[in-house]
Amino acid sequence: MSIDIAIIGAGGYTGRELIAILKKQLTLRVVHISSEKYIGQKLESVFPNISGDTDLVFKSHNDAIPDDLPVFLATPDEFSLEKVPELLKEKRPFVDLSGAFRLNNKDIWERVYGTKHTSFNVMEAGIVYGLPEIFRAEIKKTKSIANPGCYPIASIIVINHLKELRADLISISIQASSGTSGAGGRVEGGDFAFTNVYENFRAYKILGHQHEPEIAQYAASGLENGLACPITFTPHLLPLRRGILSTIILHWKHKAPQDLEERFRELSKNELFIRFYDKPEDIELSKVQNTNYLDIGLRSRDNITVVVCALDNLVKGAAGQAIQNMNLILGLSESNALL
Repeated sequence: MSIDIAIIGAGGYTGRELIAILKKQLTLRVVHISSEKYIGQKLESVFPNISGDTDLVFKSHNDAIPDDLPVFLATPDEFSLEKVPELLKEKRPFVDLSGAFRLNNKDIWERVYGTKHTSFNVMEAGIVYGLPEIFRAEIKKTKSIANPGCYPIASIIVINHLKELRADLISISIQASSGTSGAGGRVEGGDFAFTNVYENFRAYKILGHQHEPEIAQYAASGLENGLACPITFTPHLLPLRRGILSTIILHWKHKAPQDLEERFRELSKNELFIRFYDKPEDIELSKVQNTNYLDIGLRSRDNITVVVCALDNLVKGAAGQAIQNMNLILGLSESNALL
């Protein structure tokens, strides 16, 4: 049995990645794709290396989606603000890969995204943050998913998994480095184009990145009064196309807890897409690129713990995570198309 689906925004990095992953299986079948850039063009002419035996043609974002099709929204925030209320009204299953509905504070959202949020009232309609490692039960009960940002995933999972130990933290500093496809390289030209990144390395959006409040919000899940310690997030741009490597520095009030390694070994035993390494030096991008895995390693000294994480920003950080979520809301195997 197969389930037909639609991808709105299929001409971008994440849309292309969704198509490439889904063509490897038979359960989720892409039958409707859209792109304002490629309207009327055949998939095989735009992406000849992934098209396969299909006659798909790119529609406009605003063309009617066939009835009842579950939807992946791989669109800019502004379009998702308009489209998500329509999908909710239709009670249509969807996973939104934009940042439009990730934060539960309107003022913070408008500050970090730099625009007005025109549909904040629908946040009360049951939109769930799509991080299965934390919110799997809630995801299974909804049809409406806000896919996480690529940068926050590792940090949220690591900090949230500390559970009661979070009260013993003084500060959290996150240094994360991404390839161009996760740091703005979806737009040709400008500072994030590969020609300006090659043989170069720099930080950007210092103390102003939209993913910092996302990390703070969900890393504090389950805490009545939120995290008592500050989080600092600094993103960097790597001269490569895909992958994120994050270094999370935990500063404890007292000596670092002795059971941290065991906690994360246990997490990797229970979560199919999390792998724990005994040596944090073994965490590297080449091991996670083109996979849905999140790799974690850590080491402590005195009252400091350094956690190193790696994931593919286009898979676990975007398309793979979206498929993982869609599998859950449609009652499919969570690993469908991802192994």
